[in-house]
Order: sequence, then structure tokens, then C-alpha cells
Amino acid sequence: MAKSILTNVRCFAVGVDLTGVSNKIELSSEAEVKKTTNYGSAGWDEVIGGIASAEISGEGQWEAGDTTKVDDASWAQLGGIGPWSVCPAGSAFIGDLAYFTNAMRSDYKLFDAVGEVAPWTGTAKSSWPLVRGVMMHLPGTARTATGTGTPLELGAVLAGKRMYAALHVLSVAGTTPSITARVESDDNSGFTSATTRLTFTAANAAGGQALRTDGTAITDTWWRIAWTISGTTPSFLFAATLGLQ
Repeated sequence: MAKSILTNVRCFAVGVDLTGVSNKIELSSEAEVKKTTNYGSAGWDEVIGGIASAEISGEGQWEAGDTTKVDDASWAQLGGIGPWSVCPAGSAFIGDLAYFTNAMRSDYKLFDAVGEVAPWTGTAKSSWPLVRGVMMHLPGTARTATGTGTPLELGAVLAGKRMYAALHVLSVAGTTPSITARVESDDNSGFTSATTRLTFTAANAAGGQALRTDGTAITDTWWRIAWTISGTTPSFLFAATLGLQ
């Protein structure tokens, strides 16, 4: 990816798309610096990394009125933990770069002086690592029936590493609609022997979920999102991200 101007940063906060009401999104990740300086350090500090943390902060234009608006979603999420995914160059294609984590909505600030465009600001603090991954399902593609997504070769999972996944259900329509999404892997792009690695809880309303594998080695290198949909005239808009770390 070449140098770029930030004009279309997509931000999915649990079950809401903040892209159209945000004009600033920042991500940070750091590890505590722990000194191990001793008499053999030749007069120089020695350090090792301690506990790591990540943070997502954003701001933009305030809106309220239903669960797709920033105010309704922020109040519902405050103090709760859920997935946040940020795509620095939008999310137009499968495989677009995405950063995501499971985070607690720690603060929410709104309003300003008379005459100003009503603003909001907020912060989410990580409960998981900040994962550098990719977009695996596009948020603008409505799904009305059971199916599978585009496979990508993301690599094998080494022992002690994990495949992380985030699901953002953004809108739901129909009578008694339900979607159960899952993460599958295989050793070939045709998925002739697909194995389910992670299964999200069935969802019938907007919301978000985050899952990760247990640290066991997985030799498969191909990965995809799949889903089972039921109900009468169901329709779902959702985004999904995957990352190996």
C-alpha cells in the first residue's frame, strides 16, 4: 500500500458502522516498559516489554434516534466489551487491510458550544491484542440465504499463535431472521475438506462478536467466512475480519 490520504476510514463498533458519522479515528498499541537495569548493564538502562494494551479513539458528528446511530449505540455499549474493526483505506474489497480488537467502550463525550455541529468523542480500550488482519466479508453485501465467502490464503497457524475473528452484524430484516456465521479452513482454495474452526453465536439483531482459536497449531492455509441463514425473507448486512497473530 502506497502513501495515502485518509479519506475513507471504515470503523465498525460492535453492531454499528461509524464511518458516516466519524471524521477522526486513531489506533494505538503499546507495551509497558519494565526496567531490568543491573550492575552488568555498563551504565545503560536495560528494559523488557511488560503488559501490552491497545486503544481505539474516535470523534465525529452526533446523531441519535435508532440503534444504527452513534448516540444510541454508544450508550448501549458503554462499559461493555465487543469487537471494533478499522479499515484504513475503506472496505471495498475482500482482503483489504483491517485492524481489530475486542474492546471495552470506556468513555463517551458529546455536545459543544452553541452554533457548532453537535460532536461526539469516544474511546475503546482493548481486552485482546490489536490484530492486523484483513476484511473477509464486505459490509455492503446483503445476504439472504446460506452461503460461503471468498477464500483467502492467510497462512497456517503455528503452535502458540491464534486465528482471531470479528463479526459485525449491522442490519437485520425479515420475519424471525437468524444468522450463524463461522470460520472455516482448508488446505486448498476449493475447500474440498472444509473444517470449522470457530462458530459465532446465532444472531437475530445487530451486534458484534469476537472469537479466537485456542493456540493449537493448524496446518491449513486457506480461510473463509461461511454462514447459515434461516427465517422468512431474511436479510443481513454484516462485516467480518480475520487475522493471524
